[in-house]
Amino acid sequence: MEEELRTIIEMSHDGIVILDGDHNIRFANTNASELTGFKVEELIGMNFTGLFRTENRKVITDMLDKYTIGGNLRSCTELEVVSTKGNAKETEICLTTTLDKDGMRRTYAYLRDISERKRSQEKLKRSEEEYRLLFETVQQGIYISSREGKFVDCNQAMLDMLGYEDKEEFLLLDIARDVYVNPDGRRTFQDLIEKDGFVKDYEVDFKRRDGQKATILLTGQLKRDKDNSTILGYEGICTDITERKRIENELRKANDFFINVIESSVDGIIAADIKGNIVIFNKGAERLLGYEAEEVLGRLHITEIYPHGGAKEIMRNLRSPEFGGKGRLETIQSTLVGKDEGKIPINISAAIVYEGEREVASVGIFTDLREKLKMERELQEAQLQLLQSEKMSSLGKLAAGVAHEINNPLGGILIYSSLLMEEMDKDDTRREDMGRIAEEATRCKEIVKSLLEFARQTGPTMEPIDINRAINEGLFFLENQAAFHNIEIVKELDPALPLIRGNSSQLKQVFMNIIVNGAEAMEGRGTLVVKTTARANSDSLLVEFSDSGEGIPPEHISKIFDPFFTTKEVGKGTGLGLSLSYGVIEEHQGRIDVRSKVGEGTTFVIELPCNKEVSDDLFPG
Repeated sequence: MEEELRTIIEMSHDGIVILDGDHNIRFANTNASELTGFKVEELIGMNFTGLFRTENRKVITDMLDKYTIGGNLRSCTELEVVSTKGNAKETEICLTTTLDKDGMRRTYAYLRDISERKRSQEKLKRSEEEYRLLFETVQQGIYISSREGKFVDCNQAMLDMLGYEDKEEFLLLDIARDVYVNPDGRRTFQDLIEKDGFVKDYEVDFKRRDGQKATILLTGQLKRDKDNSTILGYEGICTDITERKRIENELRKANDFFINVIESSVDGIIAADIKGNIVIFNKGAERLLGYEAEEVLGRLHITEIYPHGGAKEIMRNLRSPEFGGKGRLETIQSTLVGKDEGKIPINISAAIVYEGEREVASVGIFTDLREKLKMERELQEAQLQLLQSEKMSSLGKLAAGVAHEINNPLGGILIYSSLLMEEMDKDDTRREDMGRIAEEATRCKEIVKSLLEFARQTGPTMEPIDINRAINEGLFFLENQAAFHNIEIVKELDPALPLIRGNSSQLKQVFMNIIVNGAEAMEGRGTLVVKTTARANSDSLLVEFSDSGEGIPPEHISKIFDPFFTTKEVGKGTGLGLSLSYGVIEEHQGRIDVRSKVGEGTTFVIELPCNKEVSDDLFPG
């Protein structure tokens, strides 16, 4: 039996020693030897107190004396056992006593090395201290709350965030009522966290102690019991984003204002990233190019709104210091390509957007020049018409003066030729010559009359006129002339042409003058097309004369209606035909224009206003 007990004692992980009444060691197991560093035989007979530091021996002596006095006691303590190697081991010592069959007291000592446990406890203690330090010093609010709605713990940042100085006061708050601006937010938070086990960045409004609102991002997870079966509460982090939200709102307002300014601009504003993808396309750009913004943003490359190579040329200018400085392009005229692929004249000013020295985008402001250029053309035409009117006015004054001077001798010729004819016998051969003189003088008088009408000294008789009829009557006299034998005359006369109010004789003279000029331009061989059409709104009609002649050089186009301008040889033209025609058409409140291309022919276009009252009078109902 004793042997079996020894075996069991040797199997123990603790050091076991047996002491006699004088506290000397009578027995020691192997683990006691390993713990102290003494061999078993060295331990036998050694006083038990000799295993401890001098300052600790009294503690052991007092414990042993208690057993001697009281008996059957058990007591434990923790002391350092000094080993033979000079180092000390934290040891748990437990003492107990028994009486043997002879009545002798025996003291049993159990020695357990707790160095590792003490190190673990110290490490845990340091860890807890570090955790508490982190808990208290982190800048975000950390909380632990119960499921019922109370804070169990929180750090200083949480108190500062909501304006509390007294932690005890804070822990007494009802979270839903006293912390949430909207109490339902607490229930929503609980539903979310208990559904998924966690919540990340849940935005909610909290109340500060002073009543001010704070916008918070909540991140949390469930806190369960040891068995992981019951939800005890929640723990997590609160981040105050009140200032960030304020800045975001200010940025949003600034951005909205910026967008409103861009969208309100009359000019097109287009921005593209460094790869050429369009990122801004305002309403002005939509009106300019014909695209909707959704057709462009992220879909259209900046090069597609320029003619071939145009975008690269703009970027070269932007990067050059010659056009306003590097990264800037002062206003220059250029061209864009619209959705319908039409060319659009524009003024562009642009800039490169930098981040440091790196190019990140480009932006341009585009001003539509179509209306401006149209107005400039109309102004130029008006100036030319004014100049032409001034020329015609001068010519009219000249014609009036000449006509008055010629009228007097013509009157004398007519009177004296008539008197001489009356004095001549009817069979006098000179009578026929005198009649020819009177006839030619009368013809000259009609020419003078026309000059006076052109000069507005006398008014031509205005009456309803069928333009088609006037053209046919004029052609009747010309078609049989030798100059027209090899000219094909094509008539495209609108049968539904409305009547106009005018002077038939003057208009015939204009038509015949243009037709004769066309025949001369074709040198007696070619095709002449005469066309009349009524405008869709019936407020005017067009008369067109197109010949297949050599055309008019561009440098002569602006001069053909000038008085005395002619390209004919001396003696073959006065240069008054077209200028007189211009005056007649202007007198009829119309317009005359010319289109010509060298080698392809010339077209004169006359626009005359219709007179609805004339048609209603002639064709009532």
